[in-house]
Amino acid sequence: MKLCFNEGTTMKNSTLELDLELCNKYRYDLIEIRVDQLNSYLERHSLNDLIKFFNEHQIKPYSFNTLEFVTFRDAIDYKKIKDDLVYLCETGTKINCRNIVVVPSFDVPYTKRQIKEETVRVLNDLADVAEKYHINLAFEFVGYPNCSVNTFEQAYEIVTAVNRENVGMVLDCFHFHSMNSKIEALKKADPNKIFIFHIDDAEDLPVGALRDNNRLWPGDGSIDLDLILKTLKEIGYDRMASVELFREEYWKWEPEKTIKVAKEKTEAVIKKYFTT
Repeated sequence: MKLCFNEGTTMKNSTLELDLELCNKYRYDLIEIRVDQLNSYLERHSLNDLIKFFNEHQIKPYSFNTLEFVTFRDAIDYKKIKDDLVYLCETGTKINCRNIVVVPSFDVPYTKRQIKEETVRVLNDLADVAEKYHINLAFEFVGYPNCSVNTFEQAYEIVTAVNRENVGMVLDCFHFHSMNSKIEALKKADPNKIFIFHIDDAEDLPVGALRDNNRLWPGDGSIDLDLILKTLKEIGYDRMASVELFREEYWKWEPEKTIKVAKEKTEAVIKKYFTT
């Protein structure tokens, strides 16, 4: 299992340059690059500088985060999404970053059937673009009551309906737990359809009440990470695990402390089931 760092974990107190330096120092295998951090980096450096860094160091790029709220958009907004997709595909091709996280919309007044139809349509349309660049789309459900796709089962049904090699999904432990996704569904899943695995933990709140600031380091909260990891092992998933938190308390830490602790906490949980 390769270890990955998601830049959301240091989002308010770091830069792409510093995250890369520190993640390489602490021997992460992979990094998920935030699009805002990428754009800020390119104001100070060239893309060739980024290519050179990855060529000369152990750590490699894994995904871009995130194309947000891609469903039920008007023509102007949707064109912007597709333009952003092309930009990320072109950049990803140059730095060998082959995955883009895609998130559905919130607060939409539609039925589950309509949500499925729209999401399948949009993912197919975006996948047509990404496919030309040999880029994958990782669809991420969000475990909030007002997200149009908020459980593993719902997301997996959509990804299965799309049925394309370059469309898979993100399994985030926080989102899996927060809306009470069913472990039985994960047990039946095709591991090849899980493109990204986000590992994190959460405070002990009722179903539907958790928000990003309730995330905790892996092993410090109420999520049954052992059950999730055991199930992933059983179904044959061993691609990568990316630590992703959006906790304001951790954003106030020095980035080196955050990145070091993230690695230690993640390894301590994963090593019971996987070799890292």
